[in-house]
This record gives sequence, structure tokens and C-alpha cells, in this order.
Amino acid sequence: MNLSTNSLGSSVKFRHFLSFIFKILSLLGLLLGLIVLLVLIGDLIRRGGDRLSIDFFTNFASRKADRAGILAAWVGTLWVMLITAVLTIVVGVSAAIYLEEYAPKNRATRLIELNILNLAAMPSILYGLLALGLFVHQMKLGSSLLTAGMTLSLLVLPVVIVASREALRSLPFTLKEASYALGATQFQTLVYHQIPAALSGIMTGVILALSRAIGETAPLITIGALTYIAFLPQSLMDSFTVLPIQLFNWLSRPQEEFHANAAAAGLVLLFLTFLLNGVAILIRIKARKNIKW
Repeated sequence: MNLSTNSLGSSVKFRHFLSFIFKILSLLGLLLGLIVLLVLIGDLIRRGGDRLSIDFFTNFASRKADRAGILAAWVGTLWVMLITAVLTIVVGVSAAIYLEEYAPKNRATRLIELNILNLAAMPSILYGLLALGLFVHQMKLGSSLLTAGMTLSLLVLPVVIVASREALRSLPFTLKEASYALGATQFQTLVYHQIPAALSGIMTGVILALSRAIGETAPLITIGALTYIAFLPQSLMDSFTVLPIQLFNWLSRPQEEFHANAAAAGLVLLFLTFLLNGVAILIRIKARKNIKW
């Protein structure tokens, strides 16, 4: 009896020790990531902080580094992200609702789900090649804002579909049962109960997916996005450039002045990414406060 008790006590102590080690390693991993991020931000501020000014945001790209700005790049980025967001939310959330609530559970559905998971891990350059063949050449959309938005939407759709399905799946089944018991249809249950309750997870997935899309360069270069542009797009079919491409263009030049411009553009891109993540956190917090079970 004493031997069994001692063995059990030793096992419990060993598990507590492993749990403590895991916590320490997790904390070290978090600190390492934060340190790398702070070093990166500090280096960007040191290199390009002096270039951040009103002129930098209101000037077009120029062959002279001291006159070059990111007006066309940040306006194009906002346009592309707006198109991507609209397409991603409409198509991605609709696909997630269909697969989770309406699609029959058969072999074809399982095959679709498997392909969605595989598409989430595909390299972004493949989406650029797909868009080049389908949108640019077959559909004759050219290297336009609409093509860029559709390309990035294809890139992040698998992430949004998976996140939205998980958000719907995490809801308690009693929510649906109570709604059906009161006479609501499946559509009414979705619109008035399930989607509002899952909105926190859905919007978090959408914003995090857009945070990935905002920094993508390879697909946009593949479809023919411009590296030098001195005008603002006026319609969805106009040519464009975005911040990552402008940054890449400046980094490819040998002059240190353009590298400083690239560092400043990198700071702006980081700020936009943090802004999107901040919006995701606020939406999640507000949605959770509005949920009443």
C-alpha cells in the first residue's frame, strides 16, 4: 500500500515538474518572439523614422529618394484590401455556413473539406499563377485592382472557411434546439442566433486572414502589378501598386536613401497590420459581450 502511494506521489510530482518546464519554455518562446519583433521595429525606426512625414504619404514614387513617397502604394493597398475583404467575407462565410449546416455528410463533402485544408497550405505563388491564367488571360481582366482583390481572396479563403466553420461548430447544440423549439426555421436560426453568436470567431478569422494578405507580394507581381506608378486608380479596372511591391522596388536599388524609404514603408505596413489585428481583438471582445445564452 505504501509502495503504491509513493509511486502515485512520484508520478504526480513528475507531471507537475513537466508542466512547470512546459510553462517556462512557452514563456521563453513568447519572450523570444517579442524580442525579435521589437528589434525589427527598432531597426526600421532607426533606418526610416526620419522619412515619415506628410510629404512621404502625399508624394508619388520618384527616381529621387528625397522626393519619393507612398501615395499610390497606400491608396492601392487600401483598395485591394477592401475588395479582398468584401469577396472573402461573402464567399468564405457563405461556404462555411453551407458546409457546416446544409451540405450532406458524404464522400464528396469530405473530399471538398480535405481540399480546403490542403489549399490553406499552398504557396502563395501558385495562386498568382492561377490568377494569371484565369483572371488575366481567360477572363481578360488584366492587371487591375479587381484581379488583385480576387487573387488575394483566393489566397485567404481556405483560412476564413476553416475559421468560420470552427466558430459555428463551437456553439452549443442547445442553441439550435431552443430556436427550433420556438418555431424558428433553420435560416432564421442561422441569421438571428448562430451567426451573431459565432461572429467573434468569424471576424477574427477574417481579419487575421486579411493581415496575411496585406503583406503578400509574389501573387501580385505574378499578375503584373506595377512597381512604379504616378497616378491613383480611379476604377476597379485600373492598374495599381501596393506597399509590399513599393518596398521591394526600393530595396532592389543600391542607394542607401531608397533603403531608408523602404524602412519607412515597412513601418507603415507594420502599422496597418497591427491596426487590422487590433480591430480583430475589439470585434471579438464586443461580440463576446453581446452574447447572452
